[in-house]
Amino acid sequence: MKAFWDMKTLNNTMIITQPGIKSVLALVFALLIQAMPANAESILIDQVIAIVDDDVVLASELQERTQQVIDNMTKAGQQPPELTEIQQQMLDQLILENIQLQMAARAGVRIGDEQLNASVQRIANQNQMSLGEFQAALAQDGVSYAATREQIRRELILQRIQQGSVNQRIQITEQEIANFLETEEGINLTAPEYRLLHTLIPVTGSDNEEQARLYADQLYLQIQQGQDYADVVNNSTQIKLNGSDLGWRKATDLPSIFAQLTALEKGKTAEPFKSDSGYHLVKMLDTRGDGVTVDQTKAQHILLKASAIRDEAATEAAINDLRQRIIDGEDFSTLAREHSEDIGSATEGGDLSWTSPGQLVGAFQDAMDNTKIDEVSPAFQSQFGWHILKVNDRRNQDVSEDMHKNIAQNFIHQRKYDGELQDWLQKIRDEAYVDVK
Repeated sequence: MKAFWDMKTLNNTMIITQPGIKSVLALVFALLIQAMPANAESILIDQVIAIVDDDVVLASELQERTQQVIDNMTKAGQQPPELTEIQQQMLDQLILENIQLQMAARAGVRIGDEQLNASVQRIANQNQMSLGEFQAALAQDGVSYAATREQIRRELILQRIQQGSVNQRIQITEQEIANFLETEEGINLTAPEYRLLHTLIPVTGSDNEEQARLYADQLYLQIQQGQDYADVVNNSTQIKLNGSDLGWRKATDLPSIFAQLTALEKGKTAEPFKSDSGYHLVKMLDTRGDGVTVDQTKAQHILLKASAIRDEAATEAAINDLRQRIIDGEDFSTLAREHSEDIGSATEGGDLSWTSPGQLVGAFQDAMDNTKIDEVSPAFQSQFGWHILKVNDRRNQDVSEDMHKNIAQNFIHQRKYDGELQDWLQKIRDEAYVDVK
């Protein structure tokens, strides 16, 4: 992360001092300057163009950011606006970023190398490049990979301080979600989506129509007999065919001739049907957003954590002792209230309520999946400590309504976030001390 420095100029020479040793370094630089010959030329290292609270914006930063904008617009075939306009916008942006970075430093926000590496790799993947190819592409454009990494780190810090500050300003009620789901926008947003695989057997003339129909029926029969749709289409010998994946689409986004296919069961292929262009084969690859069910488990657990007083071996022995007491007839809930070190569930007798796959850490999920109803699992270890659990029930639950609520909540949150972010940025800008030179 960028170090924060206090900068002052003396006799046209910039003195850079780190907080905590300012007076010492200032004295050293002053003595050095006094020792210089009277006719020696002054050297300007950089120029401060704005003081922002406890930090500064340098001319070199503004020049670099301005040049980036000009280069990017030129590469995109766009005509950059007047230089003074770009400089003013970039100076405003640098000042605002500087304020946020100082806030992040005071809050102890850090982006470690592991998280940074993952972000760089994700950007490379989004550009369909390996990390090596991404580095080579930057070098070809004359861009430093090290500088790019630090810019990404800077953006991640800004993103984190923004989210931490703005999210707490956003409140979404259950009534807001319910009202949104009843609007046309909400209905469209949560409508089911379908993924279809489509093949057209073209009709080129009246004498070809019967031949196309028979061929479509032949292909459909092969699929019904268990052959893979893609294999049947790709191995077509009579004419060259291709199965086209239409991607995820809502019913309103599908071609009108496919409207009746939304009721098609997942994995099934519809009987061939005709349009003006020919005969169509359509397979329902997948559906999502409606009638989604998941296997849920209702369980309770007891957690014990190793400590300086009780090491791992003693903790494992203690959890096994509790398990044996339960098997011998003692109440799981009572022992959980008395002994469990999971603050969130201990007062509820270790009850975790209904959980869906993916909600719990892998070790816990595995133990829960391998435990029968009304049985207590063997002791197992997770990143949190040593556990035993009891499975009380299982069910297959339709979670479509919960999914719709989550979609609506995320949509409302993002819409509010954009407005709240601008208000927050304006607020911190107004409250900051900024002196533009």
